[in-house]
Amino acid sequence: MRGCAMGAVLGVQMTIAQPDKSASQPERPALSSLLWVAALIAVMTAMRCIFAGTLDLRTDEAYYWTWSKESALSFLDHPPMIAWFIRFGTAIFGDTNFGVRFAGLLAMPISQLLLADIVRRVTRDIRAAMLAVLMMEATLYYGLLMAKVAPDVALIPFELAMVWSLVRLNESGDARWWLAAGLFGGLSLLSKLTALMLVPAIVLFIVVPDWRRRWLRSPYPWAAALIAVAVFSPVLIWNGMHDWASFRFQFVRATATHDFMLRTLGDYIGLQFGQVGPILLPVVLFGVGLTAWRGYRHRDPVAVLLSTAVLVPFGYFLWKSMTLRVGDTWPMLIWPLGFAAAAIDFATRRREKWPAWMEKSSAFWVNAAIASGLVLVAAVFLYYTVSPWNFIGKTDPIGGEAGFAQVASRVEGELQNSGATWIATDDYRIYAMLRWHLKDRVPVIQINERSRFMDFRDPGLDVITGHAGLYVAREPDDASILASTTAVLTPLGQVQRIWRGRVMDTYVLEKLTGWTPDLSPPPDSPLYKWRKLADGDATLPRDGGRRLALVSR
Repeated sequence: MRGCAMGAVLGVQMTIAQPDKSASQPERPALSSLLWVAALIAVMTAMRCIFAGTLDLRTDEAYYWTWSKESALSFLDHPPMIAWFIRFGTAIFGDTNFGVRFAGLLAMPISQLLLADIVRRVTRDIRAAMLAVLMMEATLYYGLLMAKVAPDVALIPFELAMVWSLVRLNESGDARWWLAAGLFGGLSLLSKLTALMLVPAIVLFIVVPDWRRRWLRSPYPWAAALIAVAVFSPVLIWNGMHDWASFRFQFVRATATHDFMLRTLGDYIGLQFGQVGPILLPVVLFGVGLTAWRGYRHRDPVAVLLSTAVLVPFGYFLWKSMTLRVGDTWPMLIWPLGFAAAAIDFATRRREKWPAWMEKSSAFWVNAAIASGLVLVAAVFLYYTVSPWNFIGKTDPIGGEAGFAQVASRVEGELQNSGATWIATDDYRIYAMLRWHLKDRVPVIQINERSRFMDFRDPGLDVITGHAGLYVAREPDDASILASTTAVLTPLGQVQRIWRGRVMDTYVLEKLTGWTPDLSPPPDSPLYKWRKLADGDATLPRDGGRRLALVSR
């Protein structure tokens, strides 16, 4: 694999370094370079498939899998596209790791084809298109983690399809491409609400170039907006039925204000260097900056669209990271468009006849970024699939959520020993992992945050009502949520979750009697309310809290 990767990089370097002889004719790389790139993509695809099939599901992935078993129009946390992605994969490959992640694996080549065609249509240079695809392969975000299913993974192909439609619009002048852009824009919103961050780029794509009067007077952009809203309507209908719950749940981050925190700012910047690449990140940002300069100076629609679609979300997340923790996948929508802008900028610089030393320096840093990124992706892949060691400890982003099969096995044993017929927990992560490992052989209920489960099917009240349950919670746990109930907890023991010889977490097991959970509590109930995402670092597991050994009311 290493030889294949280096061959691809060297092939691209050779073609990039050639002087531009004609900007009017399509520029093509040597056949050997195309073959090297094709071989590299095949190897990287195989790596992602192995990664997807062998690594344990993370808690959020299992949580989204539970959504795929429901027929709800939407969900509290996110729109429904991720559930549809998972249902598609599991319909083909069953409830397996690979089945859950299959649609994300499929999203990667679709995204690469769209990305390559965007760059090719703008530059008429297949070498630049190859460069954009290689950038995507050379980042942890996409080269490996597209195998991890998440709403952001569902969003990427649709946002690229929307931008591709607008590039076709710019290329042809055919107003009907607005309708395609509206369709893909609506599908982007059905994937994740952060797609709204692309709206400023689309607005400026209309109003900055000289064509603004044409499009502002045309019915097509407005029809595109209506199509997007219509496609997004399942989320609007669901929210209208549930007091706009998901909007209030997610938008609290947009309005939250806290004191400046250097740690969260450092986390965000460090995450981008790690996930995009220590060399590739500055290379891409430099290319995006030059694309923005050209776009706004010359009123170029595509340059304005691409650069704004990168700089607005990147700047927004940078600003919010000064007071809140930015999730690891949130910026994933940014960088494919950044790769397109950087590849277009690189091809444009060659045609602008920059000094030879600057072209040579640019080629060096681009190829160094791709080569080092590919090596990093391969090293991380080998660490998680082959290596027996745990170098990072409890903070390992994959190992920190792995090994839950041990917990599920112990829970299943305690169910038989205690006579319990259902499982209770106070954390959606435990709820999701137990449902995943037990495959719904036993009802699993998260007794609090019931707002997460609006429109979920009945888990089997006949098995729950009047029967003992098994309460499972992470240690240390604060079970005060049960203090207002008649529940009685009888300790049964503990179970550890171990990954590569390291104890990652400990869970307490208790028999729960004397109480049946209310699966549809009123909104003012403490058992209904969702966790406040913007209060401190609410996206992380709890670190403390006093353990309530016995509750009796």
